[in-house]
Amino acid sequence: MLQNKKDILKKIGIDVYHQRKKSIEKNSNTDQPDVWSTLKSNVSSCKKCLLHKTRTQTVFGVGDTNADWLFIGEAPGKDEDIKGEPFVGRAGRLLNEIIFASSLSRESVFIANILKCRPPKNRDPHQDEVSSCISYLQQQIELINPKIIIAVGKIAAQQLLNTDKSMSDLRGYKHSFGENNIPLIVIYHPAYLLRSPTQKSKVWSDITLAKASID
Repeated sequence: MLQNKKDILKKIGIDVYHQRKKSIEKNSNTDQPDVWSTLKSNVSSCKKCLLHKTRTQTVFGVGDTNADWLFIGEAPGKDEDIKGEPFVGRAGRLLNEIIFASSLSRESVFIANILKCRPPKNRDPHQDEVSSCISYLQQQIELINPKIIIAVGKIAAQQLLNTDKSMSDLRGYKHSFGENNIPLIVIYHPAYLLRSPTQKSKVWSDITLAKASID
């Protein structure tokens, strides 16, 4: 298992690391299947913005609804729109490797997006679309009650933190989200890392900061 993690870290551009073993503690809040089922149904039938006319299906989110770690991206892409699941394809596989290298698994975290529908041609979300959709994410955050939020990419970070700061100003710091001051860490989007592999090593630094923020 340890060797597999070393191989994955090398694959995402990290040559040397020291990793501590850590058990994953679940939150004490009780899972509420009826509430989740209702919320998912509301998302699947949502017509609050024009994106419902161009989507194949909504992308609600996947993972453990009692997860300590919540990963949030900006919006579904083409692959996600087809499969109905966030972060699939090449970017999704890279995110899985980052999660696994952090002593976690895709099944033990929750992964969601700001938007639940794909913007045409994968353009950036419009603010009116975010305003129409953000309540679904807010309900997910409240139900999950995570110990930490990982904002995946600049757009997600800017929306969650209500800022227009650049990525260089956002990553590398511990932020807080909401009234409960949930620690929030910003990482590069896997799609960006695939285009700029020299930046991959910075992800491990950010994940290390995330782990320190909740240890």
